[in-house]
Amino acid sequence: MRNRLLLAATVLVAGAAFAAPARSADLPKGAAHNIVLVHGAFVDQTSWKPVADILTKKGYKVTLVENPLTSLAADVDATRQALAKQDGKTVLVGHSWAGVVITQAGDDPKVSALVYVSAFAPDVGESLATLAKHGPATEGTRAIHPDDKGNLYIDPKVFPSAVAADLPLKVAESLANSQLPLNHTAYEAPVDIAAWHDKPTFYVISTKDKVIAPETQKLFAARIKAKTTEVAGSHASLVVHAAEVAAVIEKAALTK
Repeated sequence: MRNRLLLAATVLVAGAAFAAPARSADLPKGAAHNIVLVHGAFVDQTSWKPVADILTKKGYKVTLVENPLTSLAADVDATRQALAKQDGKTVLVGHSWAGVVITQAGDDPKVSALVYVSAFAPDVGESLATLAKHGPATEGTRAIHPDDKGNLYIDPKVFPSAVAADLPLKVAESLANSQLPLNHTAYEAPVDIAAWHDKPTFYVISTKDKVIAPETQKLFAARIKAKTTEVAGSHASLVVHAAEVAAVIEKAALTK
């Protein structure tokens, strides 16, 4: 899985020109120097590599959280462990399922802003299952099925078009066949903290998303009073539109 995601990142950012890495001291005055990126279900942390590369080259300290995807508590714990290692202001970013995770973990005092990228944004008492009932069914959500152990997968035949329509087909098919499952208990667990009530928030809406409907993303963004940016991408917009996503994270880093 990791090698396949790295391949996707390499294909998509090949030929991109970056300036020489800045030193942390060269970042804008008052900016959060730390960025913690949290991945969603069915993939691993290397899904954030294109964004991480851009931000690292600009001088930010970037940490990729490796979610076990076994429960909400386990993923929140992994994120909190990453936050504990940060020195100073930190922007906490989540994609898809990780929106639930950063909502719960984002009350850490080091977190200066939250960024949701094509992500769920629950309020206190809401779970992923709760949110799924309120939004329109999508090609992606209809294709999520449990195995005999209660682990959730997206039908591999549907995955390429539903999740990663703008990735090379061979890469999308490879990802479809090597998914990391999300345990059903994570799907059903409600959050008891909603950090977006007290933190500046940003939201990247993917207008061609077939997992979380764009209109649902807009409702999330409005409810959490987020500053929004739209990208014409699929649910994999964090890879395909890495430059735009990184730019939003930089804006969040400058939030006072």
